[in-house]
Amino acid sequence: MATEKSWQARISEATDALGQSFVESISYDRRLYKQDIAGSIAHARMLAKVGLVTDAERDAMIDGLKSIERDIEGGKFKFDEGLEDIHMVIEAALIQRIGEPGKKLHTGRSRNDQVALDLCLWIMVEGSPAMVKKLHLLCGTFVDLAGRSRDVVMPSFTHLQRAQPICAGAEALAWAGMFDTDSLGISHAFMNAANVSPLGSGAIAGTSLPIDVAETAKELHFRSGPNNSIEMTASRDLAADFLYVLAKISMHLSRWAEQWIIYMSTEFSFLKIADKYTTSSSMMPQKRNPDMLELIRGRCGNVYGDLFALLTILKGLPIGYNRDLQEDKRILFRAYDMVNSSLTMAAAIVNSASFVKENIEPTLERGFLDATSLAEYLVTRGVPFRTAHHVVGTLVAKCEKEGKTALAQLKVEDFNSALKSDGVSVAVDADVYSALGAKNVVKRYQSAGAAGGKPFEDQLAAWKKRLGM
Repeated sequence: MATEKSWQARISEATDALGQSFVESISYDRRLYKQDIAGSIAHARMLAKVGLVTDAERDAMIDGLKSIERDIEGGKFKFDEGLEDIHMVIEAALIQRIGEPGKKLHTGRSRNDQVALDLCLWIMVEGSPAMVKKLHLLCGTFVDLAGRSRDVVMPSFTHLQRAQPICAGAEALAWAGMFDTDSLGISHAFMNAANVSPLGSGAIAGTSLPIDVAETAKELHFRSGPNNSIEMTASRDLAADFLYVLAKISMHLSRWAEQWIIYMSTEFSFLKIADKYTTSSSMMPQKRNPDMLELIRGRCGNVYGDLFALLTILKGLPIGYNRDLQEDKRILFRAYDMVNSSLTMAAAIVNSASFVKENIEPTLERGFLDATSLAEYLVTRGVPFRTAHHVVGTLVAKCEKEGKTALAQLKVEDFNSALKSDGVSVAVDADVYSALGAKNVVKRYQSAGAAGGKPFEDQLAAWKKRLGM
């Protein structure tokens, strides 16, 4: 073995090339270098404060660590994969640069609490903020689309059947709201990450040295040091929490992609996106396939798999650190990268999208979208809702029997006859037509958060104000 491990004194036989390649994690945990260096600097300062190293040794450690960070960011650093992980790579480089003081950096800590710290810091400093930024960007593109679509009236769907008419912009804001809840979930994961620092837990039982865990926790912006050293080195609940939120984001992306794939089909033709986010067929020259949306939908399965992979790894572990936990980073980073790239693509697609008004309007009155509006109109005339519901159901059946496609094709006498047949003494006049027709219905919405009229405009204004648009 070219490079001796930190634990080599105990193991009599050197790990061979096969074993070495099997246990290494530097190929994927190198992205923790910033967090590893930040934790090491805080640890060095604490060691000097409690008298375990001198001020001069502390300064040498910090200068050396900062020089390593500069070299990594400048592309000048060579990662020695024979040293297994980012912790040993940085420590070995530090010893090479500053000599004996570098050998004191690991005083009072283990790779077990070190890696737990690094993962917490990565979620706090890298993962959570970047993901929230991407989610806010995506929300902004939906808000832009909502503004561009405020004059488009379209059907909404429940059970994939036409339901009520809506402003197309309201559906765009629905997606913005869904992804906004994801940013709240990310923020919750951030708060959990910032709660307790694992540093000071050691390998499992802490240390007999007089370290100050509160000092390192404070410097690294945690609320406290470890409450229980065994639990802090054994737990990956934070990684599971963060991965769950990533899976939920991916689920929302998949639902959105599915909706838009349907809208882009020839049968619907409700939506158009830029050609650059589609592909064609190697055999059928007429095709315009929403491949990017389909891949976003498909990649949700990969993120689900990563969540179950981590949970499955954790379910069989006894308390305390086990090497199985090394796999958490491979899984978490893979899911993060997949969701991150999917959000970027989603924002680009939404930014290019438009609802095709001329394709939506010709069929807008199909499916009796104004049926609920008519029932609510009758309520305003004093008819109990359940009775009104029955009356309108009877009128829809009448239309279908007579080959009519819209309630507005009925005469006032038809409405009053249906009311009378249901034992209702109320009569309507020509004003009933103000509640009919998809465009009229959308204008009549009043309840907060509704999908048209003033409630939609209020939502749109609130979103723009919030996002500074």
